[in-house]
Amino acid sequence: MKEQVQKTAIVTGANTGLGYETALELYRQGMHVIVASRNPEKGREACERMQAAAPSSVGKTEFVQLNLSSLEAVKSFADWAKNRLERLDLLINNAGIMTPPPTTTDDGYEAQFGVNFVAHFALTGCLFALLEKTPGARVVSLSSRAHRGSVIDLANCALEKPYDPGREYAQSKLANLIFALEFDRRLRVSGHQLRSLAAHPGVSQTDLFRHIGPTPDGIKFMSAAEGAAPTVMAATLGTAQGGQYFGPEGPGEANGKPALAKISASALDATVNRNLWQWAQKATGVYYP
Repeated sequence: MKEQVQKTAIVTGANTGLGYETALELYRQGMHVIVASRNPEKGREACERMQAAAPSSVGKTEFVQLNLSSLEAVKSFADWAKNRLERLDLLINNAGIMTPPPTTTDDGYEAQFGVNFVAHFALTGCLFALLEKTPGARVVSLSSRAHRGSVIDLANCALEKPYDPGREYAQSKLANLIFALEFDRRLRVSGHQLRSLAAHPGVSQTDLFRHIGPTPDGIKFMSAAEGAAPTVMAATLGTAQGGQYFGPEGPGEANGKPALAKISASALDATVNRNLWQWAQKATGVYYP
């Protein structure tokens, strides 16, 4: 009988919310899950919670610090992974921030665009060779319903214009979806086996809402575990294909069971997608596939 190979997954922002629930499910399935987050205390505590929540799992949990506000830190994390890991089956680009006060990353990008999109573009590229050599590997990037109606404004990636937190968040999430789709297109053209997919959590109760204020009446939140289900589906469904986008199946994709989600026209403009990819390559100094 052939020995089962343990899969390895990196989940960014896995210490809380959607990332934690995603990591927990992958750990339950027996994977070696790397909790990649900024805070060592919270990251290690998340590993302990996973082990307590699934005591019979044959999986492993491991915390490794990752600061997505710094491209230098991103590249250092990737160097650790390339030196320590023999395979990487899943990269879950989950971590994100939403509508904080106006701030920039260490590299000068508006914080939401820099953390949610720029850092994950660089991280994926730095780990590309490790992913590509792992049969069946997937990259899953987190978008949001907020991407609808947004546009990519490459003249406003570093607070060049008066700060609008909602607009900037929507742009970052549109960029994430474009990244997933353009990456998959480039993988297919170049004949690589790696697959790129995307997911969104609908309306889920997580720490992301801490900057929003009181919740408007009538909004029904899913739990973080329910919100993580589309990501888990994109990561593990045997029939999932590169370029697919998963989200809740209910009205407006706000709630419900995970299913294929609608990709808005704003994410399907070939010229915009190509320009964003080229911009990100120059901004990060990371060129792939």
